[in-house]
Amino acid sequence: MANEEKGFQKGRINWYPGHMAKAKREISEKIGLIDIVFEVIDARIPYSSKNKDIDNMIKNKPRVLIMTKIDLCDMDVTLKWKKYYEDLGYRVIMLDLINGYNKKVIEDNIKDLIDDVNEKRKKKGLKERRIRTLILGIPNVGKSTLINRLVGKKATNVGNKPGVTKQLEWIRISNTMELLDTPGILWPKLDDNEVALNLASMTAIKEEILDLEDVSIYVINKMFKLYPLNIKNRYHLENNDDIVETLDLIGKKIGALRNGEVDYERVYRTILRDLREGYLGKVTFDEFKK
Repeated sequence: MANEEKGFQKGRINWYPGHMAKAKREISEKIGLIDIVFEVIDARIPYSSKNKDIDNMIKNKPRVLIMTKIDLCDMDVTLKWKKYYEDLGYRVIMLDLINGYNKKVIEDNIKDLIDDVNEKRKKKGLKERRIRTLILGIPNVGKSTLINRLVGKKATNVGNKPGVTKQLEWIRISNTMELLDTPGILWPKLDDNEVALNLASMTAIKEEILDLEDVSIYVINKMFKLYPLNIKNRYHLENNDDIVETLDLIGKKIGALRNGEVDYERVYRTILRDLREGYLGKVTFDEFKK
């Protein structure tokens, strides 16, 4: 059984499937066709979910940073990250794609970018055409859901797991815009321990390759540090002085027992599900320390 000090060893997660490497090459080949880049990040992990490699991939294309899943984040903390990115020169849009999505928010926000593209074409003697946008981000940040909302119908598969989109695909959004969808792309080596654990906690990394025990214990400790009342109220806990005792208490609370013993794997899966589906409250795991 793990103890409270147990965690991922540095660099332990190294998940970079072939389709990610292929997509990265294809994006570099097609970037010259693109007018505007939508970079999607998870509002619960606004630092950990931002792929630093994207800067090199998109050259100097106009970029809009879209924060999704704001219905699940700690808004006070995430707004500090929003301002941080805006201070760096990013144009940031915050979206709840499930409960309160408004397509016009994006359209209004990029109107000047669209006008600028067409104005440059006009000066070159070229006709207006549909704006070509590229959507990028790590796995499971809501890219496919965003596309479906933009189109107004199901245009791409959606799943609460990474790796649903496998290849680049052009999708017509409207009479004025088309979009190049891409697979979720991580960077080849996740050598920041906390970033790796944050990504694992929020399903940016395929569950089959994770150590559920490590990730679940990380979530418990993170919750006790940042949102102690949330986890205490959810599972009727007192403290987290002993991680084994905490796991046992959660197991008994949720009825995860087998032959009178706690079924720890079921406990781990319940903790991660409760986090991802919002049962542990609105959280942002990237602390703002800038």
